[in-house]
Amino acid sequence: MTLGEAAIIAFAGVWAGMINTIVGSGTLVTFPVLLALGFPPLTANVSNGLGLVPGSVTGAIGYRRELRGLTGRVLRLAVPTALGGLAGALLLFALPSGVFDAVVPVLVALAVVLVVVQPAVARRIAARRPSGEPRTRVGVGMQASVFGTGVYGGYFGAAQGVLLLGVLGIGIDDDLQRHNAVKNILASVANLVSGLVFALVAPVSWPVVGLIAGGSIVGGVLGALIGRRLPPIVLRGVIVVVGLAALVQLLLR
Repeated sequence: MTLGEAAIIAFAGVWAGMINTIVGSGTLVTFPVLLALGFPPLTANVSNGLGLVPGSVTGAIGYRRELRGLTGRVLRLAVPTALGGLAGALLLFALPSGVFDAVVPVLVALAVVLVVVQPAVARRIAARRPSGEPRTRVGVGMQASVFGTGVYGGYFGAAQGVLLLGVLGIGIDDDLQRHNAVKNILASVANLVSGLVFALVAPVSWPVVGLIAGGSIVGGVLGALIGRRLPPIVLRGVIVVVGLAALVQLLLR
């Protein structure tokens, strides 16, 4: 690896860490960069997943104010996310690549639709609820949905954040920024669990992991500073734009 290639990877890590914290889909920055530099797809995928974990952690720390009072919710969602991340990592070695190649664009498109329609759906559900109390309980359906996003995140991870925001917005009544804070933690959990599996059995490029990790740490801090200041409607617009860009890139690759 040349010095120039190392600089490119580190910069891609910064950009990916920032996008992951604000929305998600940072993998769609770093993964193509690694492929363009000649890394094999499996090595690029697993090294990228490991490298982005520290950035997700710094992003979650940056959103710590929005996480106040959400410890119980996070814990109830973190367990199925971890199990899903483990399952996704194992599926990466068990399934032909064509299986998820066909499913991933559909999931990303669904996530974008969920983010767009979430306010209207939430209002309709609230109007039909006699008590008028917000939905804050984490039920089995929500845990199953988050498990599914964990499987996807453990397998590939691109646009996992968009999927999580769509699922959380439909299932739980809360501020979008608080959903984003929870999303950052859950994405960290899925990436960490799958990353541990990859570290044991996959062809990891540790120099790449280090470069992406260093860049993503900086990007996570920047992403939290920017994302927390975006009005909900702007943040939702950013999520949709990034989700559509991810969908286009996935369909063209």
